[in-house]
Amino acid sequence: MRHSPFTVIYDACVLYPAPLRDFLMWLGLSGRFRARWSREIHEEWKRNLLLNRQDLTRAQLDRTSDLMDRAIPDGVVEGYEGLIDGLVLPDSDDRHVLAAAIRCGASVIVTFNQRDFPEDALATFGIESQHPDEFIDNLFDLDAAAVVSAAQRQRAQLVHPSIDVDRYLDILLRQGLVQTTKALATYRGIL
Repeated sequence: MRHSPFTVIYDACVLYPAPLRDFLMWLGLSGRFRARWSREIHEEWKRNLLLNRQDLTRAQLDRTSDLMDRAIPDGVVEGYEGLIDGLVLPDSDDRHVLAAAIRCGASVIVTFNQRDFPEDALATFGIESQHPDEFIDNLFDLDAAAVVSAAQRQRAQLVHPSIDVDRYLDILLRQGLVQTTKALATYRGIL
């Protein structure tokens, strides 16, 4: 696997929906960037998912986060807690994400909540927030083959039931990945 020093941190909101979380993990395995998160980020997406999905159990979600941690062994950021109190964001509950990003040298926070990570608060640290569609679209520009491969790998894992290409692209579109879906549609024949 290729390794890149370019580092991104996934906010809890992009790990909450399973299809997006899975796609971001496959992308993280591409080696084009270093995907990172923290245990606190894990706890946040799992807590919110359990509130909204009574059909899921804590054990199932713990298994998912454990699999994520094993798939990308250096994915978990530690030692950022001392930075939290010195950070200012519109929602103080998001400071742990910025602190983890600073600690691991991330250039990007992948999040749906860009308002919570304003440019002026992040620029000091050389970090920017990007919507997942913007992030994946930028990655597509850098290495289309890596994004297509991640999509192929994700779709190949969806076997119970199997998902045809159009349904797969619709699933990604429902995750807010408008540009990504358009770009991947041009590779429909190999997805």
